[in-house]
Amino acid sequence: MAPDSATGSGPTARRLVLGSQLRRLREAKQISREDAGYAIRGSGSKISRLELGRVGFKERDVADLLTLYGVSDESERESFLDLVRRSNEPGWWNRYNDLMAPWFQDFVGLEESASRIQTYELQFVPGLLQTERYARAVASQGRPEAEDEEVDRRVRLRMQRQRMFAQPKSPRVWAVIDESVLHRPIGGKSVMREQIESLLDATKLPTVTLQVLPFALGRSAAEGAYTILRFAEPEIPDIVYLEHLCGALYLDKPEEIEIYSKVSHRLAVDALTPEGTRKMLQDRLREL
Repeated sequence: MAPDSATGSGPTARRLVLGSQLRRLREAKQISREDAGYAIRGSGSKISRLELGRVGFKERDVADLLTLYGVSDESERESFLDLVRRSNEPGWWNRYNDLMAPWFQDFVGLEESASRIQTYELQFVPGLLQTERYARAVASQGRPEAEDEEVDRRVRLRMQRQRMFAQPKSPRVWAVIDESVLHRPIGGKSVMREQIESLLDATKLPTVTLQVLPFALGRSAAEGAYTILRFAEPEIPDIVYLEHLCGALYLDKPEEIEIYSKVSHRLAVDALTPEGTRKMLQDRLREL
């Protein structure tokens, strides 16, 4: 079956779908990764990387694999090869590659392709909900050596990520933030007022759900910030994204997803309701 379900997705999702479909074809023919790798002048580990969507595809390699897997129908082969070409198209974020670590480039591509984004933040307003001035304060904080042009580009990158909300098929975003986020004076009072006003506006969007985890709870079901990306394409597994000082982790095993899904459910129960969150935002706004 040709991977048509990735037609409307970004290049990262197309790569994941293509890899998944090739894996299914290989397994259906009971061909080992090593034998498939040999057929494309590579190794079993190369096949593994291709099937996981970790690397780009070459048309020649995919054509040879399709032949090995017994795919002879020309229209089906062309559908696969067209997806190869589309998966290799540079994403809009390509112009910012010099600013982004490779692991974050992957996240931006996946974020763009997700149908649902669930996130929990303890320190900052989630990037997708930050105002330009707040994003600038975050980008420059603690980095006095940063050049103004670099900070400007980092802010533009963050604002560009938010353009997904204007798309016809905008992903649903569900965010839980710790109450401390509303009290941490990022950029000063004026910036925080504007940011909280923006959060109130965001709660009116049909695709955004925002909840605050109050101080009074005294605990959290999660040990740190995380994001769960869920996709409309059945070939793409849910992915948990965890960022740390030296890079990021991408978790996609069913048992790992289950743990974070349960934590997300617990947070939704423990946090203020969306209505209670709006009231807290309004109260905080009056305090500033």
